[in-house]
Amino acid sequence: MGKLIAENRRARYDYFLDDAVECGIALTGTEVKSLRTGRANIAESYAAVEGDEIVLINADIPPYAGGNRFNHEPRRPRKLLLHRKQIDKLSAAVQRDGQTLIPTKLYWNDKGLAKLEIAVAKGKKLHDKRATEADRDWKREQGRLMRDKG
Repeated sequence: MGKLIAENRRARYDYFLDDAVECGIALTGTEVKSLRTGRANIAESYAAVEGDEIVLINADIPPYAGGNRFNHEPRRPRKLLLHRKQIDKLSAAVQRDGQTLIPTKLYWNDKGLAKLEIAVAKGKKLHDKRATEADRDWKREQGRLMRDKG
């Protein structure tokens, strides 16, 4: 993985994440330039199956400052570039188990191409979130105890 543009840190808190897949995104020129400035938000976004393709919905790439009338729509749906087998596998997971596709990271790969990591996710209930938080607190406390002791 190359240089990170945006990360969805809340995803791990709100969902149980399964296997992650790296995919490309179909972007316009002004979107790429806007990403180069490092401004993007994938926090409230998700990927949906539309027909025989997967689309990134509600990802916010702000308009490019020097873009004038050719600028893009900040929250437009963007097509994700995956192999047919991957698309079939992901759409089956979504339809069969009622899972969702959540973007976890947006980054530049080693060739300088924008890549998105999406994970198959199952929503957490409130008690699951509490358990996760209690677990995290206990781990933190354990570290503290070990440090003080030794």
